[in-house]
Amino acid sequence: MIAAFGKLSGLIKELTGIVIDPEKKFIIESRLMPLARANGFDSVATMIHMLMSESQPALLAEVIDALATNETFFFRDRAPFDLFGAHILPYLLQARAEQRAVRIWCTACSTGQEPYSLAMTIDQFAPRLTGWRMMLQASDISRKAIEAARNGLYNQFEVQRGMPANFLLRYFSREGENWRIAEHLRSKVAFSNFNLLNSFEDRGPCDVVFCRNVLIYFDQQTRNDILARLSRVVRKDGFLILGSTEALLGGEGGWIPAPAAPMLYVHRDGPHAMAAAEFAERA
Repeated sequence: MIAAFGKLSGLIKELTGIVIDPEKKFIIESRLMPLARANGFDSVATMIHMLMSESQPALLAEVIDALATNETFFFRDRAPFDLFGAHILPYLLQARAEQRAVRIWCTACSTGQEPYSLAMTIDQFAPRLTGWRMMLQASDISRKAIEAARNGLYNQFEVQRGMPANFLLRYFSREGENWRIAEHLRSKVAFSNFNLLNSFEDRGPCDVVFCRNVLIYFDQQTRNDILARLSRVVRKDGFLILGSTEALLGGEGGWIPAPAAPMLYVHRDGPHAMAAAEFAERA
């Protein structure tokens, strides 16, 4: 199994950029065993051997789905959503008053809680958004996660994690033991299956990018490449929001942190660079 694990790790890194920790091989095997059995293999090693020796795109997609980490919840870490509602969106409504359009991209949306949290935040501004195009796109490498996100159906545990009670009552309807997000919010999010190693050309220009809790799964070179490519699709006065464990210290990809605004980054050569501290102090 060790040799097979090494081959699979190399293949997954090549195709997705995700680095699989060798110490987690037993966890990986436990995730893949049900898939191996469902496809008629006697072991995970046999399934991996098949993947390495023959073209099996459908099976490979299932393996990637099984290995993807889909840990998420509504309003996760709270601070980025408070910052977005209190400062970023009001700034954009002023800065984009002529175009009356804002584009936001959630790059690793998992089962949809992050973009739906943003949609709920944006909905608080509904009286000011008449005539505006609020484009919210959300993507993930996992096909199953995207299917679940599009469906917008969550169990009791999922809606209790981070969800304000008044938002649950306002934006969700009960379906048996589950809760479905309101159609007017679901229709505002464009979900797609997307690999962050692919070109970002059709993703921009963006005003805000949420790239949270995904860079930790890549090596430094891949992280720097993704950050650099994000800098080319985010407008110069736009914003990048990372996860709480993904701090950038050396200006990677041309981004600098906004002091006192956790997880917020601006272009090093953009209009917010000189005023980053002042902007953050208002948060």
